[in-house]
Amino acid sequence: MDLIEKHGIELVGVAVALVAIGAGAAYILLSSKKPKACLDPENFREFKCVKRTQLSHNVAKFKFALPTPTSVLGLPIGQHISCRGKDSLGEDVIKPYTPITLDSDVGHFELVIKMYPQGRMSHHFREMRVGDYMAVKGPKGRFKYQPNQVRAFGMLAGGSGITPMFQVARAILENPIDKTNVHLIYANVTVEDILLKEELEGLTSKYPNRFKVYYVLNQPPEEWNGGVGFVSKEMIEAHCPAPAADIQILRCGPPPMNKAMAANLEALGYTSEMQFQF
Repeated sequence: MDLIEKHGIELVGVAVALVAIGAGAAYILLSSKKPKACLDPENFREFKCVKRTQLSHNVAKFKFALPTPTSVLGLPIGQHISCRGKDSLGEDVIKPYTPITLDSDVGHFELVIKMYPQGRMSHHFREMRVGDYMAVKGPKGRFKYQPNQVRAFGMLAGGSGITPMFQVARAILENPIDKTNVHLIYANVTVEDILLKEELEGLTSKYPNRFKVYYVLNQPPEEWNGGVGFVSKEMIEAHCPAPAADIQILRCGPPPMNKAMAANLEALGYTSEMQFQF
């Protein structure tokens, strides 16, 4: 009888253990399942604008709702979306943009848009109001990022070219297993033209040892500690990681800037494998 009771207790213990293991496995399986992405690479989908925040006379932040509060856009780090709208003549126009949000920002995505006087897509965003819909397709892009794929990134951004840089930097810094350092040189005409300045300063405050920003202005104010003029070889040498097999320089800006930066980087010894242009 004692033997039966003993074996019975052992069997119950094994059963309980198996149930616990099964429950744990189920939890891991459920917690590891990613929400379905809302993007379609082949077809445009419509997303409702739920908030518009004017940041300056020609820059606004637009917040778009996803189908549910737990939905994710499904945009890989460093890639972009195509937005479709109407220009001032009512004709369709499509332009790429990089959201400033990540898939950790569930239920919505945000775009920071600089609206130029003659820009065809700029007209569409100038006219956009809360309640309007934006047609979006994606993801698009050649950049594929994996945590710790390089020791450090140097980033050369101009104007609205900051958006892919901000997205990549945020993804790196907010990932506890990613130890990559980020060095950003951000060029603009005036202080007022600096996009996402508050967000960038927030990253420098939170990650002072891993994220550095050097601002460059063509028309700086009287009291200015950053760079002046155009981004030079000397600025890149001083504020970006030196050429090495385990670093990469990302660049995104107006075509003249991209061309000048490519020449500067080549002169400093950065190979084509060490560079990527968005």
